[in-house]
Amino acid sequence: MIEVTYKGEQKQFAAEEISSMVLAKMKQIAETYIGSTVNNAVITVPAYFTYFQRRATQDAGEIAGIKVLSILNEPTVAAIAYYVDNQFSIKGKRNLLIFDLGGGTLDVSALTIENGRIEVKAIVGDTHLGGEDFDNRMVNHFIKEFKRKHEKDISDNPRAIKRLRTKCERAKRILSSSALTRIEIDSVYEGIDFSAPITRAKFEELNSDLFIKSMEAVEKCLADARMSKNDVDDVVLVGGSSRIPRVQKMLKDLLNGKESCKNINLDEAVAYGAAVQAAFFSGQCSAKVQELVLVEVTPLSLGIEVIGEVMVVVIPRNTPTPSRKTSKHSTALDNRTATVFKVFEGERARSTNNNLLGQFELTGIQIAPRTVPELEVSFDLQANGILNVSARDKITLAENSISITRGRLSRDEIDKMVEEANQFKTEDEKHRKKYEAMCAFVNYFCQMRDNIDKGSMSGPDRKKATDAIRKAFQWVDNLNEQRKLAEVHEYEAKRKELVASYLETKG
Repeated sequence: MIEVTYKGEQKQFAAEEISSMVLAKMKQIAETYIGSTVNNAVITVPAYFTYFQRRATQDAGEIAGIKVLSILNEPTVAAIAYYVDNQFSIKGKRNLLIFDLGGGTLDVSALTIENGRIEVKAIVGDTHLGGEDFDNRMVNHFIKEFKRKHEKDISDNPRAIKRLRTKCERAKRILSSSALTRIEIDSVYEGIDFSAPITRAKFEELNSDLFIKSMEAVEKCLADARMSKNDVDDVVLVGGSSRIPRVQKMLKDLLNGKESCKNINLDEAVAYGAAVQAAFFSGQCSAKVQELVLVEVTPLSLGIEVIGEVMVVVIPRNTPTPSRKTSKHSTALDNRTATVFKVFEGERARSTNNNLLGQFELTGIQIAPRTVPELEVSFDLQANGILNVSARDKITLAENSISITRGRLSRDEIDKMVEEANQFKTEDEKHRKKYEAMCAFVNYFCQMRDNIDKGSMSGPDRKKATDAIRKAFQWVDNLNEQRKLAEVHEYEAKRKELVASYLETKG
């Protein structure tokens, strides 16, 4: 849970609630832009998101009052954007590599496009590698520089670190087009000003191991997809961090000089592809797009735990979805009449190092020595992400199953969060009305002041009217200093007072 102070009280929020606030804000921006209500959405996530991260995103959409039509992988929808932009020039089969390096995650996907069919061949990624990590390396570098110059450690000062991080993020962007820039911060710590240069070469040195790590992900993705470097027809860059010149050069060298596709906007590709997919769901797209078929893969392996906390993989990662796989098992102890099946997701050999998705018990097993009972476990992974796992004794025909459809929140928890979100929405609407009333009030007395300046009001009357306006300004300024807004009726009352004063001066 995330704990914050809100209106003088300590409140706890689940990550899904914080995410829902972001989605609700995006919904509001979209509605303001298009001038109508938005009820449905296609949401994109990093390709290497786990099952629970995807379900949490789905729950966040529900809490925000949005019907989530689909949760799609970002590299896949970037491929949709590529397809739409090049649909008339694509001839035959094209192998595509999507390199998605954003603020917090890395996704590399190998895909094949042929006759309107986009088939994901492999996904490799890291949910903790991106622009933020590059910023952190610079921040740590400048903390050391500050300590070297001034013999003071700013690492425990949150305000100083926040200001430094903001400057580092800006410097990172500048270094994508310039060989040198400076960090300039006034009074960063104990009144000390800080100024230091950083070159593109130094930035690349600080992050060299992370850049190498991103290239290793590309090599692993190609190996999983059974593609050679020469098989790649087009490279699509996605995400702001893919602008870094060193990253682009390393990727080009790795792919034997293959240039990246220049006609795709790396900041908008994912949103563009998602919009196309949303148009597809609503039937408002061209016939060419209607023919589009997506074949996704599961990013992480799925399996069950056996004795010794070992995970036996039933559906390997990068298996196309939907998929159904069956695995044969038995009992680990003599004369067992029941056994528990634990379903895991992940790539580690030890089950406890992976994500537990759920568990169920199979009873009525044949009473026999260990390894004799014949148990069949089936995994049915649907295209919508729902995983059905069943177990069956082939001798007694006893059977049980589990359907993993939800994330970590229960139905009651989600309903409660929806109710709280509606309460916040009411508070936000009330706050918005106060703000609009304040703006209208300020605009009114500004206009009144302009009228007085242009008019021929006598000296005493002008002074009386000007004093009334000055007091109104002062009242608003006092509220602003306290970071407060008055009630709507208070602004209206003050406006009436101002009008009365003005009319009185006019006789």
